[in-house]
Amino acid sequence: MAATMSSILTTFMLLLVSSSLVRTGHGLSYGHFNRSVFPTGFLFGAASSAYQYEGAAFEGGRGQSIWDTYTHKYADKISDGSNGDVANNFYNLYKEDVKLMKDIGLDAFRMSISWPRILPHGKLSGGVNKEGIAFYNNVFNELLANGITPFVTLFHWDLPQALDDEYAGFLSPRVVDDFKDFAELCFNEFGDRIKHWITMNEPFTFSNGGYDGGFIGNLALGGAPPGAFVPKGIQLLSPISSLIIYFLATQLLPEYTRRNISKLDVQAAQRALDFIYGWFIDPLVHGEYPRIMQSLVGNRLPKFTKEQSAMLKGSFDFLGLNYYTGNYAAHILSYSGNISSTTDKRVRLSTDINGVHIGKPTGVSIFFDYPRGLHDLLVYTKERYNNPTIYITENGMGDVNNHTTKHATEDIQRVNFYNGHLRAVQKAI
Repeated sequence: MAATMSSILTTFMLLLVSSSLVRTGHGLSYGHFNRSVFPTGFLFGAASSAYQYEGAAFEGGRGQSIWDTYTHKYADKISDGSNGDVANNFYNLYKEDVKLMKDIGLDAFRMSISWPRILPHGKLSGGVNKEGIAFYNNVFNELLANGITPFVTLFHWDLPQALDDEYAGFLSPRVVDDFKDFAELCFNEFGDRIKHWITMNEPFTFSNGGYDGGFIGNLALGGAPPGAFVPKGIQLLSPISSLIIYFLATQLLPEYTRRNISKLDVQAAQRALDFIYGWFIDPLVHGEYPRIMQSLVGNRLPKFTKEQSAMLKGSFDFLGLNYYTGNYAAHILSYSGNISSTTDKRVRLSTDINGVHIGKPTGVSIFFDYPRGLHDLLVYTKERYNNPTIYITENGMGDVNNHTTKHATEDIQRVNFYNGHLRAVQKAI
């Protein structure tokens, strides 16, 4: 697959894949903007993750993940008290879902393999769940039979609870070998059909939300020492020891167009990119963390050996980008309180200036409709990181669940959202 012009190869993982975006009676007319304006090889698809989508949490020999523990034991931490026990029930309804994908016209489907469904105890020594292997074989075969290319994520945050209990998961280097075993098992079982492997979903969010912020899974129960950067280094080394590709994602792109922007704020925006984005991609491109991180974090930042640096550099085949919104960045002169990966960058991120939001609000309070950010992120990645192959592996708009049937069917705001972001991608190409 080859893209034209800037050679940015992107996959827009969206449910919106109609060949013509046309609405009559609502002032919307996008008939001239369709698949034909994108280069040959551009894929349209949808994305999911095992815990959010599969359900069947207690079926088919699946072991428990940290999310099972978290949502059941600490349901008060989930705004609506929901969990993934049933979810969309993809485990039992995958054939119907694949048919819907084909009817919509999807080229690709991104999904994740549940580590505890394959290895209920997290380790090879605990036994391989043959029912789990059979389930994924059936799903992959069904997708391919319907002309849909699977993009498979190995780790989408559902760490086996057994490994969290035994050694605190990614806080311990012991996870490297267990993840390596899990990855190699997946390659051996499914590698004859799966050609697009994604190592980890949003390592920044998993690290900061779990080990630093305490709101991803049950990681709030343990957590890293204040200001620790250990999980990120281990996450980088886990894929390398497995000799697999790396997945990088970000949801934050600082905005540069503020009126009267100062030089310090421009520098703050770059620091935010380095701490949120470069933290994971710089080692893969350059073999080391961004220099500003090394300077500000100091000895708390893990050091790569020469051998590790050499293994990391150039070790990915493509980057997967998740984009939902943009942020303004402002310089912070000083900070007090606990040292953390959040305060180290000395940047204040916000979504508004004097009450004016960066984009149109969505159903998720921290996400705003801001297509320019996606365009800028693609161009930034192309220019700063030697024009890597890119797939957009998540993009979408959250919505409230109280619309009338008529409103939900017309879904005008979402049509506008996707139109804007697709145009941003096309412009970047």
